[in-house]
Amino acid sequence: MSHLLLVDDDEDILSLLSTFFRKHNHTVSVAADGQAMFAILGAHKIDLVILDVMLREEDGFTLCQRLRANSRVPVIMLTAMANPTDRVVGLELGADDYLVKPFDQRELLARVKAVLRRVEPGNGAPKQIETRPVLCFAGWRLDVVRRELRSVDDALVVVSSGEFDLLLAFAEHPQRVLTREQLIDLARGSTHVAFDRSIDVQVSRLRSKLETDPRNPAIIRTVRSAGYLFIPEVTRG
Repeated sequence: MSHLLLVDDDEDILSLLSTFFRKHNHTVSVAADGQAMFAILGAHKIDLVILDVMLREEDGFTLCQRLRANSRVPVIMLTAMANPTDRVVGLELGADDYLVKPFDQRELLARVKAVLRRVEPGNGAPKQIETRPVLCFAGWRLDVVRRELRSVDDALVVVSSGEFDLLLAFAEHPQRVLTREQLIDLARGSTHVAFDRSIDVQVSRLRSKLETDPRNPAIIRTVRSAGYLFIPEVTRG
């Protein structure tokens, strides 16, 4: 049973979604603003946050950015704005998925399940950890058991669950050009609905964390009209 945190200042939506997710065997906590959201996150082990963009005080984009500064908990953002630019902004701030209102509750449930499948509920460990040891490249360490990324100087680097899954897809297929469609399938599953720009956004975020000079990447290279190439050799620790 996964513990979901719903963040919305519309009481009707909170009531509707809470009832729906509890019927589908999820534990649910609710918050109407950022203060309540962080209080709940500090008191409970939350498996996924469903975060509305249009909040009265701090908006969802700001809260997602604050959350992502020190947490890898998955985030699905909800918004009434259908502009693709807003969707890109959410992904750039570290959201794992983005859904436009009005939406079918079953679609939201499917997206929640898809994100949770990528992360074992409760501790962030994958389901088949025995087949995936620590992956090492260019001095970096990608620990799949703990879902942690550690830098050359062994500092913990915070990444979203979507960024982690994308980096894992790269590290498991090094020195090979991967198209955006292949990366979506490898990182999120072939049933996930996404758009090419979402991969570009997450590659950009990974570069900002991995590369000494993101404008001249030495780890993830863009191959024009083809996709991306993970340059370094990968060893298994």
